[in-house]
Amino acid sequence: MSEVHALVIDDNQQNLRVLSTLLMKNRVKCVEVANPLRLNDTLTQMAQVDVVFLDLEMPGINGFQVKDLLREQLGGVPIIAYTVHVSEIDVVRQQGFDGFLGKPLDSARFPNQLARILNGEGVWERE
Repeated sequence: MSEVHALVIDDNQQNLRVLSTLLMKNRVKCVEVANPLRLNDTLTQMAQVDVVFLDLEMPGINGFQVKDLLREQLGGVPIIAYTVHVSEIDVVRQQGFDGFLGKPLDSARFPNQLARILNGEGVWERE
């Protein structure tokens, strides 16, 4: 498989570090965005985006709005909601996300989840 690039969008620095570390351990390069209002600047600098991990609750703009902006710019790139709000899983599915991972992420299960996402499978897991 060629090099995989992920975009991680979350206003919480600790969550960014955890997910970025998990991605790097799985040989995925990642770009972190802590302020989704600056997302366009980041996207113009990225040559490749293979998967997006997107928090739902952020100041100024929510994950559902960010997902819509990403769809316009990235087309069919998988956009995975990852949030502590596990009760939102049905809303996330209805809103057109490609998957759902509940926080905190399980480091033992993450490699399998990531592989499935990158193979085009929908991963819908609350835990």
